[in-house]
Amino acid sequence: MASENIIVIGGGPAGLEAARGVADLGYKAILVEKRDRLGGTPDEAQYAALTPDMRSAKEAMDEMRDAVTDNSGVELMLNTTVTGSEGELGNFVVKAEQGGKQIDIEAGAVILATGFQHFDPGRETQKYGYYEHDDVITLVDAEKMFTAGNFVRPSNGEKPKSVAFIQCVGSRDRQIGNEYCSKVCCGISSKQAIEVRHHCPDAKIYIFYIDMRMYGYWENEIYWPAQEKHKVNYIKGMATEILKQGDHLIVKGEDTTLRRPMEVPMDMVILAVGMEPSVGTKEMAEVFGVNKNKYGFIETIGGALNTVSTNVEGVFAAGACTGPADLEDSVSAAGSAVMKSIGAIRKAAVPA
Repeated sequence: MASENIIVIGGGPAGLEAARGVADLGYKAILVEKRDRLGGTPDEAQYAALTPDMRSAKEAMDEMRDAVTDNSGVELMLNTTVTGSEGELGNFVVKAEQGGKQIDIEAGAVILATGFQHFDPGRETQKYGYYEHDDVITLVDAEKMFTAGNFVRPSNGEKPKSVAFIQCVGSRDRQIGNEYCSKVCCGISSKQAIEVRHHCPDAKIYIFYIDMRMYGYWENEIYWPAQEKHKVNYIKGMATEILKQGDHLIVKGEDTTLRRPMEVPMDMVILAVGMEPSVGTKEMAEVFGVNKNKYGFIETIGGALNTVSTNVEGVFAAGACTGPADLEDSVSAAGSAVMKSIGAIRKAAVPA
């Protein structure tokens, strides 16, 4: 007999929303997470505040966690790693390892919500000196500082007097193969620039960008307030190198508006790192036989009209495992994946 259970793999925002949605519609969700806690990247990377509304990330993730941990329609399987899969729509048997034991999980459909990972700015090139200079950090490092309530220079523990953000690190880069825009980095940098202002009221704050890409309401919610209220300076230019000079960092590059070279001294530099497929996303693509696109994200087959169906019937994908996405994108895609997975199970149960 076909199973009506739905396995959701990944306990981040998309997975949490998918599990809640499955349960709300009267089906059983089996939420599988390899870590010992839910919350995904916002939890693991210790995000401080969400973009653009500045809501506490912990508060938001707690709300999403509570919706599944107190839900009789959701079975949680933490510290569990999916290792294999057999069967088809209506009759999947997913192999997993939990506490050193091999287990089988039966389900009618699968929702992959395995998320993304942040680009490592020292992986391909050292032109930004991420592993060389203490005061060169990433957006992720800055989030942890904001969460701890202590935004200071790592080199000396002092408040910075000048801070620069460098955009498109690991995105829109043909040399390393990440030709895509990671979609959220411009907004997150603007959000963080406002947070830097709160921590360092007298600091000079700069954002060096190729193009500022604010979508939807982010333009008015964070971009203009960052400039007009919080006095963040946006400079259209290409940063090509970061050097150490005495107690300062020197950002070298080109001001493309004025068409002239630039060398700007800074106390701190924050690299706006982009999004890449997570290890889990790549592994689950192999386990379930779903196609990946040229960048390694899970490929969906319906174009703009169906952003969650994969080439394997009964296996769906939601959130940043299919490509760069913000929280709103991920939650919306999770709802779509729930609807389509339940619809597929119901159709499969109807005799031919």
